[in-house]
Amino acid sequence: MMLLQKIPQQLCGLKKFPWSCDSRYFWGWLNAVFNKVDYERIKDVGPNRAASEWLLRCGATVRYHGQEKWQKDYNHLPTGPLDKYKIQAIDATDSCIMHIGFDHLEGLEHVEKIRLCKCHYIEDDCLQRLSQLENLQKSLLELEIISCGNVTDRGILALCHLR
Repeated sequence: MMLLQKIPQQLCGLKKFPWSCDSRYFWGWLNAVFNKVDYERIKDVGPNRAASEWLLRCGATVRYHGQEKWQKDYNHLPTGPLDKYKIQAIDATDSCIMHIGFDHLEGLEHVEKIRLCKCHYIEDDCLQRLSQLENLQKSLLELEIISCGNVTDRGILALCHLR
């Protein structure tokens, strides 16, 4: 019984940490961890599988070429030959994807649609990086950017390299 009384007091002590004043610092740090690129993983499983893992880990969904169903659950990623599942569409609505994770998009050659809706961490640098990816310059047909408050005119202008 004494232990149960001490736990809440110990948890109350967490209020003294810097991120408790504004939880954005904590979540920003945690989301940066989810966005970190593991280049060895990309080499091991290929760009489509690694990008799928990144996107799903951050709360986005993907649709593979030749399939109508959206992949939403990280724990149910398809298995089989690594070259079988090519990402065709990305819906990053309300996800925590951010600039440091965009290297995951390198090597994706079949992405036709990307939807960025209410993505709090999407900034001008993200769109700049997106426009620099030659593979997306060739395959991307549709890009939606909706209610991404950190995107300015500079970010939109950076997309001029996309067709």
